Amino acid sequence: MASWFYASEGKQQGPFPEGQFRDLVAQGVVRPDTLVWSEGMAGWQKAAEIPGLLGGGGAPPMIPAGGPTMMGSGGYAGGGGGVAGSLAVDFGILEFTWRTLVLLIGSCFVIPVPWLFVWYTKWIVSCVKVPGRPNLSFTGNAMAVVPWFFGFIVLAIAIGFIGSQLLSNLLFIVQLVLYWLLVKWMVANLASNEQPLGLSFTGSIWAYVGWNLLFAISIITIVGWAWVAAAQMRWFCSSIEGTRREIVFKGSGLGILWRGIVAAILCSLIIPIPWVYRWIMNWFASETVLAPRGSQAAM
Repeated sequence: MASWFYASEGKQQGPFPEGQFRDLVAQGVVRPDTLVWSEGMAGWQKAAEIPGLLGGGGAPPMIPAGGPTMMGSGGYAGGGGGVAGSLAVDFGILEFTWRTLVLLIGSCFVIPVPWLFVWYTKWIVSCVKVPGRPNLSFTGNAMAVVPWFFGFIVLAIAIGFIGSQLLSNLLFIVQLVLYWLLVKWMVANLASNEQPLGLSFTGSIWAYVGWNLLFAISIITIVGWAWVAAAQMRWFCSSIEGTRREIVFKGSGLGILWRGIVAAILCSLIIPIPWVYRWIMNWFASETVLAPRGSQAAM
């Protein structure tokens, strides 16, 4: 029998046996616009898009052979390696708003930043829906980034007193190196059903610095930054290893450009910011595809 998951207010609910899930549909808990996923599906979809799920007749699609097998402990055998599809993001606007305000206000006091960052990251990661990887979570501890964070602050203060342009440029490079270490740490601390995914970010520090410098330079072209951002995303996804599936970003520079312009205009009005942020994140997630390595879908 199929096991179903659904997203509600940024939380992933499930798994539910097919009969229980249909009861949730009948009770209106699962609505036409609710994101749902079941073993064998290509990715998260709205319930209304699945034939027979909301209607009285017919049953949800059958599970194809080779899908992930539910284990007694709540994990998945085979690591979900056979499930392809795109990512999805779902969170409540109210929750996003208050969490973001807490992050921004708390960051003004500097010292709480590592703890606020980890707290916020744990929440936002839990809002990401990955085919074959239920209950995605972030397991990093704030104490791991405390030395980096406060070490950088001390260095920045020292260079500020010296007032050297050369040292200021060096500080920028140090900042990029710390961001690179942060990316590696974050990827390594992703888990599913409380089990580490065993992922690693293998992009070199030189490539990371090079991409960021190229992006900074591309700003002067007014529009070229969008194509650099798309290429950088593809490089970033291809540098994540530790899974039998390939992570491919299929978004285009044009797609990033016009969405960036619309987002900038709407965010200038302040109030639409939470909706704009969710819209942008959903687009980036939908353009990030998981597929078996070497498959046509990953090309």
